[in-house]
Amino acid sequence: MEQKIIKALEGVYDPEFPYLDIYNLGLIYDITADKKNKKAHITMTLTSPACPVGDMIIQNVKDAVQDELGEARDIEIALTFDPPWSPQKIRDEDIKRMFE
Repeated sequence: MEQKIIKALEGVYDPEFPYLDIYNLGLIYDITADKKNKKAHITMTLTSPACPVGDMIIQNVKDAVQDELGEARDIEIALTFDPPWSPQKIRDEDIKRMFE
């Protein structure tokens, strides 16, 4: 189930970085899925605590995961800024080098 969630997250973008999805951007810190109880818990961050589109990104995450998993699901998003996001969290090494 985690792989399906990752697939869904790879379709969600932060408008600040429209060329890199939020999963590979490193905004997703943890994914916990309980297939039996149809629950998913995602711990994530934003590039900045003052992100003006944070609510939209969180809603897009919920919608994308719901669409990928189907059925009625309990999708919980925990937003954290500890640790804060930095370019070192980017999963794609080629793009990470662009920030060096």
